[in-house]
Amino acid sequence: MESKTQLTGRVIFKGDPGYDEARKNWNPYTDTFPLVFVFAQNQYDVSNALKWARENNVPLRARSGRHALERKMSVVKNGIIIDVSDMDRIRLNSKKEVALVETGAHVGPIVKALARKGFMSPFGDSPTVGIGGITLGGGIGVLQRSISLISDNLIGLKMVDAQGRILKADENNNSDLLWASRGGGGGNFGICTEYMLKVHRAPEKATTFEIIWPWEQLETVFKAWQRWAPFVDDRLGTILEIFSKRNGLLHATGLFLGSKAELTDLLEPLTTAGTPSEVSIQTFTYPNAVENLLPPEPIPGRTDMKNKFSSAWGLDLFPDKAIRTMRRFLEESTGIDSNFFFLNWGGVVSRISPEATAFFWRDPKFYLEWNATWTDPFDAQRNIALVERTRDMLKPFIEGSYVNVPDFNIENFGTAYYGTNFDRLQRVKAKYDPKNVFNYPQSIPPEF
Repeated sequence: MESKTQLTGRVIFKGDPGYDEARKNWNPYTDTFPLVFVFAQNQYDVSNALKWARENNVPLRARSGRHALERKMSVVKNGIIIDVSDMDRIRLNSKKEVALVETGAHVGPIVKALARKGFMSPFGDSPTVGIGGITLGGGIGVLQRSISLISDNLIGLKMVDAQGRILKADENNNSDLLWASRGGGGGNFGICTEYMLKVHRAPEKATTFEIIWPWEQLETVFKAWQRWAPFVDDRLGTILEIFSKRNGLLHATGLFLGSKAELTDLLEPLTTAGTPSEVSIQTFTYPNAVENLLPPEPIPGRTDMKNKFSSAWGLDLFPDKAIRTMRRFLEESTGIDSNFFFLNWGGVVSRISPEATAFFWRDPKFYLEWNATWTDPFDAQRNIALVERTRDMLKPFIEGSYVNVPDFNIENFGTAYYGTNFDRLQRVKAKYDPKNVFNYPQSIPPEF
């Protein structure tokens, strides 16, 4: 290819040493064969890659942590992948309580580094997720009820737009772009290179818990969890995971910004539900609590297991019919790691207006996702169909979907991901990317 712009950074074309490793993502289901990877070292490498892609009419994608859960989101066959994972500096201004984080840093190293300095920032359930994607889509996790979403703590950013220009967005510059970037999804408006995040003073100590039950007590445990979790103390974030019947794991975990004695009392509705086989409540220094919840994991945390996800919000507690649908999914799935995942809502995250940022879903009782897994290619279509059939059966009991856990089978994805904010997001898209250069399945189209 001939181009007036040259690719810079760490460039790996198909056939070059390192290509096979570069194309591996967390979820093997999403792997494909790009033409070239550009591992950007700075914002100018990103700019050059964008210009090169346009000059050569090559499709492009942006990638941060390799954790995209659906195909063709952060990779594209015969296209250019602009990977920012080499850009991973973290700088903390303790006095201003602000962190400057390059967009290729992973969540685990970020929150652990901040914790060692006495600060906390929201995080999800995996240390190897890139801060780039998780931030732009919202960034949910066990601290959201006390300090809100990652995107709610985003107060500024640097972005390279479709023309290769480097933009700054904050309350005083391109404020509409900042609004859209706080929950509007990754790769829609440009490629971010740096985030300015508000951080919070961490408590000296925090308490974690884990409870395990016999799988057969699914109904009893879930009913107890959903009656309790959305309404509990705002300092407590909790996850409930129910794996396939073949796996047999049914457990709850969480983080409490308080003492063991307080948490023991708060947990009584769970510890007295069914007959737990294990109850563990431990108080740590805050850095060790984070380490306990996010143990070290090789980046990108890949296994040979392929995954198909879908996600939604529970605005009301699930009735028996919805719980039977969950059980059916977990009984029919042959993948040992297939599961239902629940996260309690409420607290600070629900006290922010749905229009204040692009992240719309403020009022649910809980978040849920379900995931079918497989290793044998012959099981792929069966598991994908099972995920979608389960979504159809749950439709009377769920609303919308989380853009960071996308599902290409969702109709009217704009409303599902962004609610009534979708029209405004289309207007922002038309302003910053009128030619729709950042275009992928379920990307935000510009409004004309």
